[in-house]
Amino acid sequence: MSLSLLIENLTNPALLFFILGLLAVAVKSDLEIPANSSKFISLYLLFAIGFKGGHELTHETFDSQTLATIAFGIGSSLIIPVLTFMLLRKKLGVFNAGAIAAAYGSVSAVTFVTAVNYLETQQIPVHGHMVAVMALMESPAIIMGLLLISIFNKSEEGKIKKSHAIKHSFTNGSVWLILGSLIIGFIANEKQAQGIEPFTNDIFKGFLAIFLLDMGITSGRKIKALISNGPVPFLFALLTPLIIGCIAACLTGFITSDIGDRLLLSILAASASYIAVPAAMKMAVPQANPGLYLPMALAITFPVNITLGMPLYFSIIQMGNFA
Repeated sequence: MSLSLLIENLTNPALLFFILGLLAVAVKSDLEIPANSSKFISLYLLFAIGFKGGHELTHETFDSQTLATIAFGIGSSLIIPVLTFMLLRKKLGVFNAGAIAAAYGSVSAVTFVTAVNYLETQQIPVHGHMVAVMALMESPAIIMGLLLISIFNKSEEGKIKKSHAIKHSFTNGSVWLILGSLIIGFIANEKQAQGIEPFTNDIFKGFLAIFLLDMGITSGRKIKALISNGPVPFLFALLTPLIIGCIAACLTGFITSDIGDRLLLSILAASASYIAVPAAMKMAVPQANPGLYLPMALAITFPVNITLGMPLYFSIIQMGNFA
């Protein structure tokens, strides 16, 4: 991995605000982002990236390479939960393994947004269809996690009402907003899109920095609870994203030569959901321990991806040995 890339990523203001949040918890500062403000910023980020991606889709040509990229994303959201579940089922139980499988098969929209920002600093174009890939990877992973629990749960206790759970995986607020914004951005003409461009583009990085500050504070508070559950969840959350991300960085060379698409596919495969999946699991699988899957995704996998993951996957892609 290029040292210059790692240093550049570690000096990114958005990432530094995340670290500032972690330090605030470490020194027991009373710094806190109000819950309503945090929710608004997360909604804004989903709206902005969805709308921009949808509008970019109007300029896209859906050729075989684009369709292969979309298929790769959806395929990874189905395969990763199965591998994760089989690896963790005996150690953590069916319910916890299923929830973690759904989280790691799904994606982190904020990690995706941070990766888009990273590509922009490298002056590498981002294609609109990648936003569609991100949106399409949410629900399949949740459904797969629920399906695995249903298959391997031998007791009557905790039986899942599949129809309600599957419906929620599509109507969950974050999934609904990103898909809806994508469609609206696609429908809007050039003049209409330019009318709200100052809101979707100009203030985006500032809001991202504040949101990552909030994520840093939240992560700092949750990491102790994760460590108390033993080494398996911690090591899984630490190593899994790097292994999956590196594998994806290699495999994507067989479907596309576009550096931006390959990095975003890698980061999507490596990331874990801490918004959509916890909301879905809370309703569908209350037996699963949120003190496991939530801090695993947020306190460990998220910072690993945005500090080490992105420059590592980017370096592998740049080598070009797998194109």
